[in-house]
Amino acid sequence: MSDALDAGRDGHGGDHEPLLVAASLSGESDAAWALGVAPHVDVAILGGIALDPASRAAARDLVARDRSEFLPESPVRFIHEQLVAVADAGVDVRPGFNLRSVTVEPIREAAAVCARHDAVCEVNAHCRQPELCAVGCGESLLRDVDRLREYVSAATETGATTSVKVRAEVSGVDLVAVTEAVAGAGGDWLHVDAMDSESVIGDLRDAVDRDGSDLRIVANNGVRDRSTVAEYAAYGADAVSVARATRPGSDPDVLDTVADAVADWRADSLIDPGTPPRRQR
Repeated sequence: MSDALDAGRDGHGGDHEPLLVAASLSGESDAAWALGVAPHVDVAILGGIALDPASRAAARDLVARDRSEFLPESPVRFIHEQLVAVADAGVDVRPGFNLRSVTVEPIREAAAVCARHDAVCEVNAHCRQPELCAVGCGESLLRDVDRLREYVSAATETGATTSVKVRAEVSGVDLVAVTEAVAGAGGDWLHVDAMDSESVIGDLRDAVDRDGSDLRIVANNGVRDRSTVAEYAAYGADAVSVARATRPGSDPDVLDTVADAVADWRADSLIDPGTPPRRQR
């Protein structure tokens, strides 16, 4: 586990120690899941969870076609209870919550709960299920940068460390512009599903460096071994995240291997000195 969790919990602070993040799996990533991955990761993002009536209706439609979703009676109470369960276990992992909403006020309310528990508040601009996009949350936020900026501002005003989960390769979306908007609104982390475009991490790194912001880039997708961690590190990521490897029954060697690679990254022994860097920080 990284001392960065204690040294810089706001996600800022210049040179970041690399982190390993467990990315949320809808309907699966609850407190029990977080406790299961805690020995391997620094941060565990629970959720995602739909907060307002429109996003909850979309989540119910997803359940109707056999997708797994969290649909508690009170989403905000559920967030509080799950974060309490992680805290009470006394494990060395920082929790967070991935949030979906069509409107801004539920984001603000949920972010305040995250802030009270020193948890990461993650705005979901990533889910691509048609039901969610149709009502205006998930991936659709990438095309509505003004609204996304409003969400990030609302979350950061509560004092919560604020992440935004985004996706590369979305038609008509300028991810550099999205990154600049998130940074300008005070966001702390940009959690990037790189899809099949790992080099996008380098483009976003360049944008963050040009802007002079402290936005931390968390690279996601295909992180499964030392070489994939090294690739993202060389492109300038500050952290990497894993999702499928955190499922119960998954090959435990994958998570162990990635955790070992991140530990070597912290020790500056991940990337072969003889390998020409791309955008290694």
